Amino acid sequence: MLVKVCGAALQGIDAINISIEALVEPGFSITLVGMPDKAVKESIQRVESAVSHSGLDFPRRKILVNMAPAEVKKEGAAYDLPLAIGILAADKKLPAERLGEYMVMGELSLDGSLLPIKGVLPMAILARKMGLKGFILPAANATEAAVVNNLEVFGASSLSEVIGHLSGQSLISPTEVDTRGEFGKAIEDFPFDFAEVKGQQSVKRAFEVACAGGHNILLVGPPGSGKSMMAKRLPSILPPLTLHEALETTKIHSVAGNLKGGSRLMSHRPFRAPHHTISNVALVGGGSNPMPGEISLAHNGILFLDEFPEFSRTALEVMRQPLEDRSITVARAKYTLQYPASFMLVASMNPCPCGYYTHPTKECTCTGSQVQRYLGRISGPLLDRIDLQVEIQPVPFNELQGAPDGESSEAIRRRVIAARAIQQERYKESAGIYCNAQMNSRMIARWASPEPEAMKILEQTMTRFDMSARAYDRILKVARTIADLDAAASASAAPFDPASAVDSPITALHMREAVSYRNLDRATWGLKL
Repeated sequence: MLVKVCGAALQGIDAINISIEALVEPGFSITLVGMPDKAVKESIQRVESAVSHSGLDFPRRKILVNMAPAEVKKEGAAYDLPLAIGILAADKKLPAERLGEYMVMGELSLDGSLLPIKGVLPMAILARKMGLKGFILPAANATEAAVVNNLEVFGASSLSEVIGHLSGQSLISPTEVDTRGEFGKAIEDFPFDFAEVKGQQSVKRAFEVACAGGHNILLVGPPGSGKSMMAKRLPSILPPLTLHEALETTKIHSVAGNLKGGSRLMSHRPFRAPHHTISNVALVGGGSNPMPGEISLAHNGILFLDEFPEFSRTALEVMRQPLEDRSITVARAKYTLQYPASFMLVASMNPCPCGYYTHPTKECTCTGSQVQRYLGRISGPLLDRIDLQVEIQPVPFNELQGAPDGESSEAIRRRVIAARAIQQERYKESAGIYCNAQMNSRMIARWASPEPEAMKILEQTMTRFDMSARAYDRILKVARTIADLDAAASASAAPFDPASAVDSPITALHMREAVSYRNLDRATWGLKL
């Protein structure tokens, strides 16, 4: 008897349909075709043991399984469950009439229990798109898949439960998740707060500007000045994820296998902080079994690179294209995949090898050439793509002792959200553009045209420091964000209408602040005079 079971395979962050066709005939042989990898081929042993421990006899006949489409490589142990169900149904030990209503995926242990798999969310989205009634999968993955509306999700803990459900003997209750309710409860809960940071007002302001416009930022300062400590608090002032962004972000982490058992929709923007020894593949994605890299895992969130110059030159340079295009195309001999990579780059570094070049009290032991060589580890084109370059100094003891708490993250976040509301109104007709950092040249000309006095300041700065055209665009984008923050603050006393601030002017004051965030463009920076 020939039966078909619906499964799925991952390609990038999406899933494609895989049809598992099982045929049981007289004879004695077991054949798997359709480009299965070693893990899939080994599944027959797991399936045989799981069926036996579930109280059924594994068919001792000729078994042929085809996994279509044949040109797509099938990888991993997630096909154990559909293979078992297909073989049992083809051997008439299980009714085949209802199999067409479900997508079935899961890994089996030898005793028949179901183990969690990765990539469940894109599979559930595919099942809904195909119009299937439900998705049968391991119970540990059920809440993750249940965030997809209009799809019944049946989480099973063993092969016996799946057999009972499909035969109608003991139905599994569908898993239900109040996606919007769960999402709304978690978006305001953060482990760190800027109220705990004493002093550093100028750096907090730079962070506020960066988050308000989605700009990349680099912190330069001696050890112990608070670079990493402040960077960890950035998610607390970023605007909350929309449901669309949360679903997209959760898909990426689902494919990467980062979601723990019982996970639901991600409610916080991701904060990824890879070590500086990371490889190129781990950073951008790919590999023999293609997986999203750190820049994709930071999608819709923050990629924090501490000790920026210590990263390998090639690892840093591969980020140049994703920083511009906000996506990464991984092309290999056997596949080409595209992963989203719209992240906010936050980097920190010491000003010199010893770390004390800009320290107010400790003497730097580096020579001028050592300082220049250290800074030279970061290429000019990459530095150009970082909108804000900010110096940070240690907080003096008298300011640490007895200083009042700083402004809370909640207060800063309110201003950031108001500025983002202006940007959403401004770019509502532009698909894929959500913040000032994403503006193209045409949008800069339309929305970031400064007043004459402000343009004169920009002209003087560009001429004095011999800045590139890319730096010119970045300064205008930052100035646009500062003007948005100013407009939102001015309207805070009355009901705020974002549409009224869409065309707010970029003044000389806004331009001076934007220019002040290009510290490393100064010709004398890093020179010991």
